[in-house]
Order: sequence, then structure tokens, then C-alpha cells
Amino acid sequence: MGGMMRETQRLSLFWRIFLLNAAVVTVAFAFLMLGPFTVSAPVLLTEAALLSGVLVVMLVANAGLLRLGLAPLERLARTMSTVDLLRPGHRLAVTGRSGIADLIRSFNTMLDRLEAERATSAARALSAQEAERKRIAQELHDEVGQTLTAVLLELKRVADHAPEPVSGEVRQVQETIRNGLDEIRRIARRLRPGVLEELGLSSALKSLAGEFSTGGLTVRRNIDGDLPDLGQDAELVLYRVAQESLTNTARHSGARQVSLCLSHVPGSAAGPAEIELRIRDDGAGVGAAPEGAGIRGMRERALLIGADLNVGPAPGRGTEIRLRVPLGGEESIND
Repeated sequence: MGGMMRETQRLSLFWRIFLLNAAVVTVAFAFLMLGPFTVSAPVLLTEAALLSGVLVVMLVANAGLLRLGLAPLERLARTMSTVDLLRPGHRLAVTGRSGIADLIRSFNTMLDRLEAERATSAARALSAQEAERKRIAQELHDEVGQTLTAVLLELKRVADHAPEPVSGEVRQVQETIRNGLDEIRRIARRLRPGVLEELGLSSALKSLAGEFSTGGLTVRRNIDGDLPDLGQDAELVLYRVAQESLTNTARHSGARQVSLCLSHVPGSAAGPAEIELRIRDDGAGVGAAPEGAGIRGMRERALLIGADLNVGPAPGRGTEIRLRVPLGGEESIND
């Protein structure tokens, strides 16, 4: 008996469906052949009712058997419709008989391959993006910045020797160029934060919070002082996520208050030690709007170091972004 069951499990999906239908038809045929039934010509009302009842029983039995046999396929279809490579790890339990189980295993294997390939391609893209940002920031600082500095010095010399009111007009031009130079330096810092490389993550986040504490927006920061060494890649991801979050808050949320917290969460029985970045504002919230390129970019960065990113409503009102980085689990962006 056990051998017969194993043989049935090894049948393909086509043959199992065929045998299910054949079994239902055979049982109905035997019931009509061996039972005390005859069919008159023309068919009597009682005979028609009996045949209709047998047909209904056949259809119901066939539908029930097919639903039972194809249930794993329905679960697979639901999973396929909800797969998101930016939220990896979701797999379908391998259940069902031979053909369906093989299909589920193939689907899970395909997801493994797609997630690995996406992680590799995203790492290369982000590495190229960081290199390009560094190049542009360097050119802004060395080329444009130095040129404007030379122009300021020349304008100062002209203003010192020019009569009024020309001297006042030249000084106004100086002030305009000086403001433009400050803006170029600010853009260069955002493209490639030198403070992150020179002074570390804590100082970089403090500087970032100070930059956004303008124009009616107040950024309160709370950064642990006993942070472990995270590595260059993890620090860069944490900084970029904080930068993108504050940028979105300043542009779209209408918030007045933002809290930026970076904390060290010790390991426990519930999970390993991790670094948690939490950014919470009192703005309008995300609502039902689809995720934009900024949030998708943050998710891709989080995947590169094995981190978990959650974006959702904050307690009360506003938006909360929470990034959890497991210690010792990061992969190199430059790999």
C-alpha cells in the first residue's frame, strides 16, 4: 500500500488530474450499470431526475477533488503576486504531491537567484553612484570653488579701488557670489560627506541634523556614545538613509519637529545585537501613497548590509523610518 502511495505521488500533475476524473466517471458508470436502473425512451421524469442527481454528484466530487489537488498552486499564485525583491526572504512551504512540490521548489530557487542577482547589481550601481558623487564633489570643491574664490578676491580688489557707487555695487556682487560659493560647498558636502570619513558617523549625523534645522524645521538628535565599530559600508548606509529621510521630511511632510535617534540595542534571546536608526516626524504621514524612488533606494541600501528597513506611521501622527543593522552582518558595497 505504501509503495502504491509513493508511486501516486511521483505521477505528474496531468496524470493525477486525469486519474481523479477517471475515478469519478468510473464510479458513476459502475453505479448506473450495476444498479437497478433502466432508461426508457422517451426518458421518464423520475429517470431524468435520477440521472441529473448522478451528474450533480459527479460534478461536486470532481470539483472537490480538483480543489484539494490544486490548492498548492493557488497558494503559489498568491505568493507570486505579492513577491517584492526589496523585501526578501519570503518563501512558500513545499507541500503537495510530486509535480506541485517540484514547481514550488523551482519557484523558491528562482527567488533565491533573483534576490542574489539583484543584490549584486544594486551593489555595483550604488558603488558607481558613490564614486560619481565623490568625483562631482571633488570637482565642485577644487574647480568651481577655487574659481569663485579667485573671483571674490579680484572683486575685493576692484571694490577697494572703485569710487562710489560702483564700489557698493561690486560688494553686492561679492555677497551674491559668496552665497553661491556657500551653496556649492553645501552641495559638495551632501554629495560626499567628508565629516563622515574624517570624524565618524556620530559627528556626521550631528552635522546633518544641524543642516536641516532651518526654515521652521527642528531636528532633535539622540545618539548613543558607546557605538561599536560598524565599518565604512554600514556607516555610509546609515548616513544615506538618514539624509534621504530628512530630505523627504523637509520637502514633502510639512513637519515642524523631527527626532533622529541612533542607538545600540544589545543582543538577547529574541535576536542579535544591532544598531537602530529611528527618524520620526510630526508631518502629514505617508498615507496610502506608493513608495517613491527615495524609499526604494533606501531599501536597496539596507539590503546590501543585511539590514531591515521599515517605513510606516509614527505614533500619533507623522512618519517613522526605522533601520536595524545587525552587528557583524554587513557586506561590502564595493564587492
